[in-house]
Amino acid sequence: MPTATSEDLRFSTPLYTVTEAARLLELSPSTLSTWVKGYQRQSGGGPVVGQPVISSLEPATPRGPTIPFVGLAEGMVLAAVRAAGVPLQRIRPALEQLAKGLGVEHALASRKLYTDGAEILYDLSEHHRDLDPRPVRQLIVVRSEQGVFSEVVEQYLRRIDYGPDGYARLVRLPGYGTAEVVADPERGFGQPIFAHGGSRVADVLGLFWAGEDLETVAAEYGVPRSQLEDALRVASRRAA
Repeated sequence: MPTATSEDLRFSTPLYTVTEAARLLELSPSTLSTWVKGYQRQSGGGPVVGQPVISSLEPATPRGPTIPFVGLAEGMVLAAVRAAGVPLQRIRPALEQLAKGLGVEHALASRKLYTDGAEILYDLSEHHRDLDPRPVRQLIVVRSEQGVFSEVVEQYLRRIDYGPDGYARLVRLPGYGTAEVVADPERGFGQPIFAHGGSRVADVLGLFWAGEDLETVAAEYGVPRSQLEDALRVASRRAA
């Protein structure tokens, strides 16, 4: 059974602020903040408390990064839940039971979620009396009498590569078309890089914004022009 270690950069080092991670995952900062910090709301029956569902660490400075790479991978999974149209508060009990069923730390960032998670969720929706099966069934479909993730969830999970220990080691960031941009804690300190060439997106686009033409930037960093144009499109959209 894989376990997270305190020496592993993926788990031990905060790399992203909530705002940075939200931008990379194409989520609103308020949504991601709720996942990271939890929430407490008042309802007619009293306070409703939601525990954090994404890993975070103490920042080195008051406004420093708090989310390690494993938290970014967990956020990718929860973004899949959101893309499937299921509010997290409706699926949270099932996710808690799912983590127990997988039997590993950081279950949302584990390969076991990809290989076994849909079947466990399917079993939960069928047999766990305390769970509302309807939101669970929005995440899975049944094929050959077996639960598998729906296409929208599967698309998000395919963005994660796993290491030999079974935990996420690389995330392909959403929002890009031609360009393949990844977050890898072993390269660029987890900041977005072009998979083709390995250069940091910020460095590549910075050269263009400094006045160089696209052909020069492409030659300098070994990134095809079509990917540069795609990355510029994404950067412009996020800045708007």
